[in-house]
Amino acid sequence: MPDRLAVGPRVAQMGLAGVDHAYGRPFPWLAAVAAAFVSVQLVLVVPGSGLGWDETVYVSQVGRDVPAAFFSAPRARGISYLVAPVAALTSSMAALHVYLALCSGCGLFLALRVWRPLLPPAVLAGAGAMFAGLWITLYYGPQAMPNLWCALGSLAAVGCFLRAVRETADGKALAGLGAGVALVALMRPPDACYLVLPLVVVALAVPGRRHPAVPAVLVAALLLGCAPWIVEAHLHYGGVVARLHRASEIQGGLGVHLALDDQVRALDGRTLCRPCEVPWKNPVTAAWWFALPLLTAGGIIAARARRPAAVLVTLVAASMATPYLFMIDYAAPRFLLPSYALLALPVAECLRALFTSTRPGWRPTVGVLLTLALAGHFTVQYWVLGHAVARSRAARQEYTAIADQLHVLGVRPPCTVTGFDAVPIGYYARCASRQIGGHDGSITTDGLRAAARRTPVAVIVAPGHRPPDYARAWRPESLPPLRGSTGLSVYVAPSGPRDDAPSEKLSP
Repeated sequence: MPDRLAVGPRVAQMGLAGVDHAYGRPFPWLAAVAAAFVSVQLVLVVPGSGLGWDETVYVSQVGRDVPAAFFSAPRARGISYLVAPVAALTSSMAALHVYLALCSGCGLFLALRVWRPLLPPAVLAGAGAMFAGLWITLYYGPQAMPNLWCALGSLAAVGCFLRAVRETADGKALAGLGAGVALVALMRPPDACYLVLPLVVVALAVPGRRHPAVPAVLVAALLLGCAPWIVEAHLHYGGVVARLHRASEIQGGLGVHLALDDQVRALDGRTLCRPCEVPWKNPVTAAWWFALPLLTAGGIIAARARRPAAVLVTLVAASMATPYLFMIDYAAPRFLLPSYALLALPVAECLRALFTSTRPGWRPTVGVLLTLALAGHFTVQYWVLGHAVARSRAARQEYTAIADQLHVLGVRPPCTVTGFDAVPIGYYARCASRQIGGHDGSITTDGLRAAARRTPVAVIVAPGHRPPDYARAWRPESLPPLRGSTGLSVYVAPSGPRDDAPSEKLSP
């Protein structure tokens, strides 16, 4: 008799405990998916890739030979903790990317393995392949960015949740649930809140639940993962509410903003679309996005005995996508990675059902059609990935050329840069990056003048702009082009006697 008939009747009505764990061992399937995921990253993404703006902020917090960049209110330090073992030992970008690629492969394997008692190996492997095959997943796999880790943590947490609310207590599932939620909270606290909210509601609503510790574990893990962010909020922002308010300001003000069209336009390889007023040049890159709701609905229908679990997965995915689709006025494809990871499960259920539910005589034809559709989908993904990686490599070359020129001009560590793109330029040049205003305001004009009496200071000026008043008497020089634009310039402070003037304290 199937295991689902042996559980308590009221729990079985919810379908959360009604899972069939008679499935075969999926280790070879999942290991193959994870190995392929890592291999593609190492071959197509890692070679020649540099660190983007946000990455330089996170890595600089723990880097051994570069000053920490300003850490603004919306950020959390989880990804800095993850990269610390490598960043503290070497400044090699290649070493960091290889390390993260390997970690992401292991993370994908573990997140999928959590679902072993819940789903057939073919569905798990298919879901892993669908998620890992997205250009967004491959591009951010080796990057020092938190979103993929939120996706993997969410995937593991929901699987552990479903196991933990079964009739039989599963201590490992409870531990995994706490670890998954804490990981997401450590990486991006708001994402963790949207993950935990529907899980707590469902945990409290399941009649006859046999594990009342589940809601407590969810809340405790959320608080534990958010603890560094909360402590920092009280130390530097005057409390959690004040930090949230500042974070909202930096993100353009959270409110009712329809960003669906922004997300669609960003799927052609844009890592950030802000403001997202660009034309939609390649509609084919969003074909899978429009098919996603239909495939998800098909997967829920096809799941049958597993349908309540599929509904829960979809509910959590929708919850985590809500702020990025309806509450901000810009888009970045990485924001939706947690939702894509979760929705990959019902999508895989749908694709499997399309093949297995077909009459045996029609299966070869259906198999060929599915293969062609998937081949077309992955071809588009790899085409977009190629363009995104090419831009990353070009940016690395440009920032490296600018850093080399700054060194020629005498702006060498220890040094300070400010102005246009100061954060990544400062990282590549191994200089501190400071701004006198804006989102990253961390120093005053007097502070910059004081720094110039001790170390080299340079102001980067964007093409077509004039230097700030305090730097107009400084030495002007030209810099290599950045992002295809010419006219980038730098104003270098005159060298002077070093004194003991106190440096301006950097805000978080």
